[in-house]
Amino acid sequence: MSDATYADAPRYPRRAVITGGMPYGNKGLHFGHIGGVFVPADFFARFLRDRIGPENVLFVSGTDCYGSPIVEGYRKAAETGFDGTLLDYVQANHEAQERALWAYGISLDIFSGSALEPAAPYHDELSRELIRRLYERGYLERRETLQFYDTKARLFLNGRQVLGKCPVVGCKSEKAYADECDLGHQFDPEELINPISAVTGTVPELRPSASWYFNLPAFQGTLEELCEAWEKDPQVRDVVVATVRESLAEPVIYVNMKFREAFDAMADALPPFRLSEPTGNARSFSIAFDGWRERDEAREILKAADIRFRTGKCLLPFRITGNIAWGVAAPELDGCEEQTVWVWPESLWAPISFTRCALALDEELAEGAGDEPRYGSHDWRDWWCADDAQVFQFIGQDNIYFYCAAQPAMWAALDWGLFQDTPVANYHILFMNKKASSSGAIKPPMAEELLDYYTPEQLRLHWLSLALDQKAVSFSPKAFDTSISRKDKKTGEVTLVKDDPRVADPALKEAAFLSNIYNRLARSCFYGAQRHTAGHLPETAPSEACVRACDEATRAFDRAAHDLDIHGALGIAEELCRTANRHWSSDTKAAGDDEAAYLQALANAFRVLRTVTLLLHPAVPDGTELICEYFDLPGELFFSWEHAFEGPAELCRAAGEEPGEHRLVELPPRFDFFPWHESQRK
Repeated sequence: MSDATYADAPRYPRRAVITGGMPYGNKGLHFGHIGGVFVPADFFARFLRDRIGPENVLFVSGTDCYGSPIVEGYRKAAETGFDGTLLDYVQANHEAQERALWAYGISLDIFSGSALEPAAPYHDELSRELIRRLYERGYLERRETLQFYDTKARLFLNGRQVLGKCPVVGCKSEKAYADECDLGHQFDPEELINPISAVTGTVPELRPSASWYFNLPAFQGTLEELCEAWEKDPQVRDVVVATVRESLAEPVIYVNMKFREAFDAMADALPPFRLSEPTGNARSFSIAFDGWRERDEAREILKAADIRFRTGKCLLPFRITGNIAWGVAAPELDGCEEQTVWVWPESLWAPISFTRCALALDEELAEGAGDEPRYGSHDWRDWWCADDAQVFQFIGQDNIYFYCAAQPAMWAALDWGLFQDTPVANYHILFMNKKASSSGAIKPPMAEELLDYYTPEQLRLHWLSLALDQKAVSFSPKAFDTSISRKDKKTGEVTLVKDDPRVADPALKEAAFLSNIYNRLARSCFYGAQRHTAGHLPETAPSEACVRACDEATRAFDRAAHDLDIHGALGIAEELCRTANRHWSSDTKAAGDDEAAYLQALANAFRVLRTVTLLLHPAVPDGTELICEYFDLPGELFFSWEHAFEGPAELCRAAGEEPGEHRLVELPPRFDFFPWHESQRK
């Protein structure tokens, strides 16, 4: 970077992979997918492209095509008229997801699908390669477990075709399936409380079925060491460590005190345990075991004695294969045939599949066209295994167990040199202060539906400003708020919030900054140049105080963005812009007819405008790139952090011109770089 004094700059990798959590292929994208995962991931991918070079950044994701949610979604769609195949169903949902991502400017280098071209062959190959590797290294165990069977429909039920209540103590999930709840807690099917078949509405029975399981408990020590390292890492959020540590607890069973007498009578039949009496208002005592096998043995003994209990969280063997037909075909191992890979593990390595695919396509395209390849290396190991590379995985909080416990353990078991990824977990975006789910009672608006009322840039900046790294935050767009705002005392007529002009729209708080403060600064600069410097950049140098303020903001933004404090980074850029507006107003008023004083204010404003535009580029790319076009400077120069501490004059010289000779593009009257949505115009 050009500022030689920036000795405390954060350390960035030479290459980086950014992943966006894979959406299921059974639906389009609602606002939570876009606002909670993809927009933050896109911000960081765009920032890193500016910071370390676009050839060194890969932003990958794709549709999660397999698994029981897809099969169940297809079954319901077929019942209501969909006449295509299961793959057609997935393809249609993938295309809908892709449209939504592009509509919000999500700059993925590849968005494919685990069952879709062009990534499917790469994913199939990697899945077989990886499972064989785990088997050869002794980390897979064949287990015969119980699976739900619908006797009325005469079929084994996949995970999402069974509904019940989560058995894990302390879980607040409102919905649980065959072996996991919607908050990510895993359990054995026989633990599910009050199971019901979603196919026939009957109570299913349990029948034995063989599958391969990964020995996740063997990596308890590895994960404990990882948590210690994460606690010291500013890029890893507290919710990650807290969630993983919950799973590192010793295997425990909780028994209600009303069964204490019966328990004492048969306690000698249990494996060795440590009993803890209830404390506070607790109604259950607990018994802890040395391992999950002892706990499961005790569970069977307690069930035989008709003693009711619940289990606590701990590391359990992680299922790798199953007998659902719609899935990646698993390799035949030790006579275990016709198995498919369970959707959760294969989604953990799917980003590697997408990386391999993207690099291969780039290499083929470059060779065919005789051009230089886009990426600096086509060896996937340079991105996932090299000491100077880093992978940032953007996920929701309900996926932490899989990406931050199961995945690190598998990476260690493979011994391929895969380094531990940096998880970037966000809390949920609530809708009108309540958790919304496409399958729940409160339906979230679809991402594309919001664009009937808001511009993509308005929503991008709003979601990025919610500080989801710290807590769950409500998204409350006025256009969708059907609560009552006021009621006429005489007529009884009610006015809904969405129809009340007196109520401000919470989703437009950041839009006001874009269209009023930031847009005003940009227009002041270009109109000022058109009136006072014949449409050229001013030759006057910005003041030392102005340059210092820009440089300090740039350094502070860099540190915040590096630490993935997106909310804090945006606050730095916004404050610089607001301060510049105040200075412009006061300085031009004080200048009066003093042309030299006016040109000084104009030079300062241009210096800040360039800095703010660089900093906000990852958040609102369309508007900032439009500003760059009116500067008439190359985008690869204007947005490069190699020139982060340079103003418009230095950029002109880097492009081979003197500032006074560089003509800006003429700005039309009343031009808006960040226009209001049509529905918002009065």
